[in-house]
Amino acid sequence: MDGETLQRTAADYAEELPGAGLEHPSGPEWEVYKVRGKVVMLMTQVTGEPLVILKSAPDEAAALRHEHMEITPGHHMNKKHWITLGGGDTIDETLAGSPSPSSLSTQTPTAAAPDLRCGGGPGAGSR
Repeated sequence: MDGETLQRTAADYAEELPGAGLEHPSGPEWEVYKVRGKVVMLMTQVTGEPLVILKSAPDEAAALRHEHMEITPGHHMNKKHWITLGGGDTIDETLAGSPSPSSLSTQTPTAAAPDLRCGGGPGAGSR
């Protein structure tokens, strides 16, 4: 999946979450998605490529980085709790349409939290 499709898929998914909202607190080049006031996803192209940055549980973040070369530590974020996804061959609709499971699990009111593995960005940053 290319980076622009990744961002559109992630944004569509995030906008459907209960209590979700989009903000631009750092200007138009950063899209910040919050659920119930907590930041769960950021999107940008400041590196020259479309990136999705997601909050993730540390163990899950490590596993996703191991499984997908397009998922790297969070760009300009805490590397333990955030992942960056960029476009690439191992990122598909299933992964992009379900950002990090833990990123929204504590923010959504439902018992079964969505699997938000939209994760942060293929090829972004360094491992």
